[in-house]
Amino acid sequence: MSNAANGHLPGTPAAPSHSAPPDRYVPGTGEVRRHRLIALVLDRPGVLNRVASLMRARSFNIDSLAVSHTDQPAISRMTITLQGDDVAVEQAAKQLYRLIDVLKVQDVTAEPTIENELALIKVRATDTTRPEILKVVELSRGRVVDLTPESVVIEVTGSEAEIDGFVAMLRTYGIKELVRTGAVVMSRGSGSIEEALKR
Repeated sequence: MSNAANGHLPGTPAAPSHSAPPDRYVPGTGEVRRHRLIALVLDRPGVLNRVASLMRARSFNIDSLAVSHTDQPAISRMTITLQGDDVAVEQAAKQLYRLIDVLKVQDVTAEPTIENELALIKVRATDTTRPEILKVVELSRGRVVDLTPESVVIEVTGSEAEIDGFVAMLRTYGIKELVRTGAVVMSRGSGSIEEALKR
């Protein structure tokens, strides 16, 4: 097709194409972000291994995985935190739902949620630093659960970012040991994944 047919005169350069980059996150673009999946599963041997194997097969690295009982007998709840593109995570969630003993899967990444995790931190302590550590614990709404002449064990709950900040403050004194449960998440409002399962 000639330049004239395209609306350009011969010898005249074509107008540049102006495609503005997106100013917000667009699903399916390949951009990796953090996702939270909730899965209700039957409390049977091998379920956790099958879930982890599926995620490994799809090249997902699980940031955290919290498993707990629900109010329904023989049903457990998994909260899976992973990094991935929306489309890839959606496909993984669909495959997860097809696994034996997986009853329901929900991606709550875009929903308003309540998120918490628990951490136990064992910190080095001396006669000089102990009062400072206890003050940090008090300001961070933590709780001392063990106290010896050489260490303090602190329990703290909060969002992932809050725990990260608290741990960063305690590193000044020297962390001897640290354990975190990983996040547990619940959607805000009256909706319930457990009630949806009963219907």
